[in-house]
This record gives sequence, C-alpha cells and structure tokens, in this order.
Amino acid sequence: VSNQILEQVLRELQPLCTAEQLFIEKFFQLSQNPAELQVLEVSVRLMSSPVPLAKEHTAQLLSEIFSSLDPELRGFLDVCNKVHPFSCLQVLVTLNDSIFEIWGKTSALSSSFLNTVLGNMLLLAKSSFNKCIATLCKEIEEAKVPSKMKVGILPSVSRFEEFVSFSEAVFRTAQRRGELDKAHLRLADSVFSSINSLSSANLKVNTDMVMMENFHHIHCFLCQKKIQCLESKKREAKQRYSEHLDKYVIRYLGQPLEKLNHFFEGVKARIAQGVKEEEISFQLAYSKQELRKVIERYPGKEVKRALETLYRKIHKYLSPEENLLLMVWHAMEQELLRQYQEFQDLIQRCYAGSGITMDFTTADLLSYFNSITLSN
Repeated sequence: VSNQILEQVLRELQPLCTAEQLFIEKFFQLSQNPAELQVLEVSVRLMSSPVPLAKEHTAQLLSEIFSSLDPELRGFLDVCNKVHPFSCLQVLVTLNDSIFEIWGKTSALSSSFLNTVLGNMLLLAKSSFNKCIATLCKEIEEAKVPSKMKVGILPSVSRFEEFVSFSEAVFRTAQRRGELDKAHLRLADSVFSSINSLSSANLKVNTDMVMMENFHHIHCFLCQKKIQCLESKKREAKQRYSEHLDKYVIRYLGQPLEKLNHFFEGVKARIAQGVKEEEISFQLAYSKQELRKVIERYPGKEVKRALETLYRKIHKYLSPEENLLLMVWHAMEQELLRQYQEFQDLIQRCYAGSGITMDFTTADLLSYFNSITLSN
C-alpha cells in the first residue's frame, strides 16, 4: 500500500513541478539568449525587483515554492521503513523507475529540479536498503539453533529464502537491479557462514547431516529461482552438500562393520609403513586367527540387522521436507559395497590361500538393502 501511495505521489509531482518550472522560465523570459537576459536582468534590478532572474536561480525559486516537499518525502520514507522491514526495496525500485521515466519523457532542463529532489530521496532509500541488508546479514550470521528444535532447515536459511523471494518479486520489472545483486551475494555469504558455523556447534544430531540438508535445500531453491548473480553460489551449495553427504555416509557406515573397518585400516597402515603384503599375516595383531575372529562377529544376519537399525536411525533424524532418505540410503549402499570389495581385495592379497571368506557376499548386501527399502 505504501508503495502504491509513493507511486501516486510521484506521478502527480512530475507534471506539477515541470509545469511550475516552465512557467517560471517563460514568465521571467529565462529561455532567451544570454545577452537578452543580461539586459532584462539589469532593467529589472534598476526597478529594485527582488526576484532573481538568472537561469541558475530557477531551482532556488522552485525550492522555495515546494519548500515542504523534501521534508514531507523524507517523513514518508521513514514511515515506510517502520511499516515493513523490507519496504526500502519497494521504495528503491519506485524511485529508480520514476527517475528513469522522467529522463525519458522530459528534457534535462525541465526535469532538473524534480530530479534533484528525487536524487536526494534515492540516496536515502539506498542508505536504508544498505542498513536493512547489513542488519539482515548480522541476523543470519548470529542466528542460533533453537535448543528444542529437531534441526532440519535452519532459521537462517529460511530467512535468506524469504528475503530472496520477496526481493525478486519486487524487482521483477525493475529497470536496475545492481544494488539487489550485491545484496544477494552478501546475504548468500552470510547464510553459508551460518551453516559452516554448525561445525563447532554442540548439536544433539549429526552435524554433517544438518549441513548436508541445508546446503541441499539452498541448492534446490537457487535452481528454482535462476538468479544469474547467484550461479556460483548454487554450484558451491551443490558441492558442499555432496561433501557433507560423503562425510555423513562414511561416518555412519563405519558402524555396521566397525570391527572389520578397524582391522583393515590397521592392515593398510602396516603396508603403508613398508610391511610386505605376504608378511601381514605374521603380524600378531593381524594374523589369520585375528582376522577369523573379526569376521565371525559379522554373520550375514547380524549385518542385515545392523543395517535395519541404521535405516531407522537415519529415518528418525533426516527432516522429511528435504526427502533425502532414499538418496542417503543409496549412497550408503554404494559405500558399503565399496568397502566390502576393498576388504575382499586385502584378504586375497594379504591372506592368499588361507580360505578365509566373509559370511556374506555382494549379492547378499544388495539383497539386504533392497529388502530394507521395500519394507519401509
């Protein structure tokens, strides 16, 4: 509503100010050539005329006639800022468009006074806009995760998306959007910083999971909005959610085969230290007997049970609005298959001829994952 009022005020001001300026120029013959103006000015001064006749005094006359215009407009902008925190965006667009419209319809001379007034208002609007963005950036960066919140999409991310959606609607038909593009980039940096700060937060759920979901959410949002200046941020968000997906998967996949992971990490460490592969089994901690003990702890049915427990845990903590459960579960399947193949290769290289095998196969693992997916 305030934006519509401002548009109406500016529409009515333009012909009024232009007409008044043209009247002054015509009445005092300010459109004559300089020589004629000088003669006229001297003649009138001899008659003790207090009226300034020089062309440069036109603006002064108009300022006196419209003396209340500047303070009234300033007061109106103050009211707009109090009505809605983002009203400065609408004011900025309206003033920008009005100035362009004046330039397009009238000459520089006839619009000079109003341009000056609106130019001053535009500077105020830009100042309010910059303060609004600075406040919002600080709000986003300092936003805390509510202690009782099940995390999911962070308030700072929602706030960022709220502003972007609102501002894009306001600037949809704007002739200039340079200030908005700069603001978008500043806010994107702030929201990325806010998500990154979670790495040091004392969350009750997995941090990588929360960061993965929020970067995924931003990536999807920016794909939908298609904002040119945020293309690099869209790519960065995709990269970040992929990174945290990998971290999340690897951390949680260490649990179903935890002892096997630890055992073969030790084997790889010995090889890296220079122990020959065929001599690994002679290391006390990595003998054939120790390997059999570890493998016995993971019969197929226990592995499936562990995966079922893991699925329920992931289902419990992933936020339903992001719908990432199947993607995470598939990534876990691929990672576990990769780990299994790595274990098989190490057994063949370091324990050749021992006849040692795991209790489950690749086909069994695929069957476990498929069964769990279908039953849920």
